[in-house]
Amino acid sequence: MADKLTVATILKPQGIRGEIKVKVLCDGADDLADVKRVFIDGVEYSVMGFRGQGEVAFIALKGVFDRNAAELLRGKDIQVYKSEMPALPEGRYYIADLTGCKVVAASGEVIGEVIAVTPARTDIYTLATESGSVSFAAAEGVIESVDIQNKLITVNKKRFKEVSV
Repeated sequence: MADKLTVATILKPQGIRGEIKVKVLCDGADDLADVKRVFIDGVEYSVMGFRGQGEVAFIALKGVFDRNAAELLRGKDIQVYKSEMPALPEGRYYIADLTGCKVVAASGEVIGEVIAVTPARTDIYTLATESGSVSFAAAEGVIESVDIQNKLITVNKKRFKEVSV
């Protein structure tokens, strides 16, 4: 399991005092409200101020005091320690935990390995298989079980074939 999670991407400076506007990659900005430190390019920053609304948040970081310093961060990802994020409800998983999972049919047949998950109304999983990459929507009835500890996702093969490309 990943130690750090990418939770936001810096869009631009906000104002003249070094605040940054970020696109939140979590369920919503509220998920980041209690984060006290973040990492950008491996550098740790203390969070001095936070306000969020929907998929966007405005963050003030210690050491980023003006617009010029904030501009240098444009386009970079923000990471946090997974242990500092709120607990997920049952049946929800971090993308970092799903990446690298082996996908198997209920019969035990290996289908592939998760190489990416694209968040959407119905998440899109991309697998590396023997014959190339395959994508499938995590539509109802496709995924039967997820075992993060053993890095294993079991799918209903019939439904998988219906939604995969």
